[in-house]
Amino acid sequence: MVLRLASSYMSLPQTPRSSSHLSQRIPSRKFGKMWKRGCTRRPDILPSLNGDNACLRVFVLSDLHTDYSENMMWVECLSTVKHKRDVLLVAGDVAETYNNFVLTMSLLKERFEHVFYVPGNHDLWCRRGSEISFGSLEKLEKLLDACKRLGVKTDPVVIGSLGIIPLFSWYHESFDREDDITSFRIPPLEMACKDYHACKWPEELSNKDTSLASYFDAMNEHNMDIVEDIKKTCEQIITFSHFIPRQELCPEKRMLFYPNLPKIIGSDSLEVRLRSIHGAEGSGSACHVFGHTHFCWDAVLDGIRYVQAPLAYPRERKRRMNGGENWLPFCVYSDGEFTERLSPCYWSDYYSVNPRRPHNTELAPWVARFYSQRINTTR
Repeated sequence: MVLRLASSYMSLPQTPRSSSHLSQRIPSRKFGKMWKRGCTRRPDILPSLNGDNACLRVFVLSDLHTDYSENMMWVECLSTVKHKRDVLLVAGDVAETYNNFVLTMSLLKERFEHVFYVPGNHDLWCRRGSEISFGSLEKLEKLLDACKRLGVKTDPVVIGSLGIIPLFSWYHESFDREDDITSFRIPPLEMACKDYHACKWPEELSNKDTSLASYFDAMNEHNMDIVEDIKKTCEQIITFSHFIPRQELCPEKRMLFYPNLPKIIGSDSLEVRLRSIHGAEGSGSACHVFGHTHFCWDAVLDGIRYVQAPLAYPRERKRRMNGGENWLPFCVYSDGEFTERLSPCYWSDYYSVNPRRPHNTELAPWVARFYSQRINTTR
């Protein structure tokens, strides 16, 4: 994701929200009929070169941003041998331009046996070259068509006894329920977030309300018969999305250089949907992978393990945010079970021992200094 001022941005709330509470906030899925298909389908059962599910490994990665040459080089340098029997889940924000997207996914498909993908916001930007004439939904169709040609999966699939379920999503501003920061003048979303200018939507779809979030959530409806089959037959399930399903998966506003960030990162309907898959109380066999915020994360909330493993921007890695890049992609599943927790994981480590205080609006010292310096330089 891109914010025009902020080198770091994120924090989370600790108060759990039940699925029943969330579902009351989601409007009726008026977009669902656009995506429903008239026949019952069965999940694809993919072969594995391992032959034995006990040897299956699943790696996760998000926010590749390969429009940056350093990031494209990182992808090119991934071993062409090491992962030939492995699965990779790509949780969005591959590249801004179509050509870089296709090149990146081609490189990943050459290196991994199976590659899965869900779209991120940067993938749907339309502001360069011939893409200026595209709408974001038109570009989405082009990306999904490219994935189909390349053999990249965007639908739920079974590999051995493991179910893998991509979930389409988008954010809405009402996702944020924390107290706003009012002690400093915070730039408006339209100024800080490039999505408001680089994405092009039909008039009836907007970030301001839940229409975009509902539209993308409805894209999952045509796969629900497959999902029900997976729930009945698979011992373990990994769901993944680009956007975050709970505000607790982002640092508190007072910790963020852009405190309004929670308004542009997540979706209530996403949490409702993944709870419908994993269960209201979750289980040790449930995992959800996400991206977007550029902070590595590994935490269990209400019985579901939530993981983020972003490549992020070169400037962020140079500051060794998230511990650099050598640990990526992260292996979340191996030998028939989920792997040990990712560590170190700064923010999820922090919240594992410190309670979340969403009503505390006193800025963290580094954020207060940042805004004080901005005030001084504009005087």
